[in-house]
Amino acid sequence: MPTTAKTTTQTQPVITPPPPGFIRIAGVDPGTTAMGYAIIDAAKNEHILLSMGVIQLHKYPDAYVKLEKIFERLHGIFEYFNPNVLAIEAPFYGSNVQSMLKLGRAQGVAITAAMLHKMPVFEYAPRKIKQAITGNGNASKEQVAALLLKMLQLNKAPSFLDATDALGVAVCHSFQVFSALGAGNTGNSLGANKPARKKKPANWDSFIAENPHRVKK
Repeated sequence: MPTTAKTTTQTQPVITPPPPGFIRIAGVDPGTTAMGYAIIDAAKNEHILLSMGVIQLHKYPDAYVKLEKIFERLHGIFEYFNPNVLAIEAPFYGSNVQSMLKLGRAQGVAITAAMLHKMPVFEYAPRKIKQAITGNGNASKEQVAALLLKMLQLNKAPSFLDATDALGVAVCHSFQVFSALGAGNTGNSLGANKPARKKKPANWDSFIAENPHRVKK
């Protein structure tokens, strides 16, 4: 009998296209033990949480099976929510080369799943995310989580900080997008009535052209 990765999730089950002026962002916090994800609809001054959870991978001892489960779950999430873009946290480079290699592979699989769905991919360093959310690049995960819960008016924190880390990178990306586009330039086409996997709204072309260093090729 095939096995599936256990997922801890908070989900709003009714899936519709983003409201006019909003864009749907998938956020991912890569990991090989637990991988956080979040899906939000975002506008200049508003964020709506659609789903947030953790893909539990600790019970799979084989590294390649972990990668398979990451791809399966993210592919399913992207298929269901049809986000416009993936925002992913960059690996934190430490002294353990093997750990960094495994984390890089996990990130690569997440990026591959997004590219399969024709989603542009933007990468943000942990310090950049913390700075965007809290104003302090050295903030703790707990501080980031607390501010995100307040910002999105969520009553209950998830069981794992990996989920709020993923939410943080999604919100960070929304700040970057609407800051770059400027007030009044978002338009109803931004994330609204998104064609099936074919074409992104015109404003995305402008944003990508202005920020090529953030796109993973």
